Amino acid sequence: MPTTPITESLFRLGLNEALPVSEEATTSRVVVNNDVLRTVIFTFDAGQLLTEHASPKAVVVTLLEGEMDFSIGERTERLAAGDVVYLAPGDRHALTAITACRMQLVMVDVGGQ
Repeated sequence: MPTTPITESLFRLGLNEALPVSEEATTSRVVVNNDVLRTVIFTFDAGQLLTEHASPKAVVVTLLEGEMDFSIGERTERLAAGDVVYLAPGDRHALTAITACRMQLVMVDVGGQ
């Protein structure tokens, strides 16, 4: 997977067109990837899910379009476009798309934690 230099600014344009919601599918595209952070855009058709899992990194999720149920441990919230979730390293989480969705996920290396 290509690495995005930490010392170079960049633009990633046309992502909505390059990553449309696909019928009955979940798709993703890595847009930034280096030792500090990784940013991934996901699309989910209605009914698609990610089963419970965890990340060793801190994670910030922003729902860009649509509606989804997002669970952290035993708590589940219905997210709408513009909502943000912070996940502490190691927190188990899962999601189900209620409608077609577009989501941005940013994983941050918290350095030694």
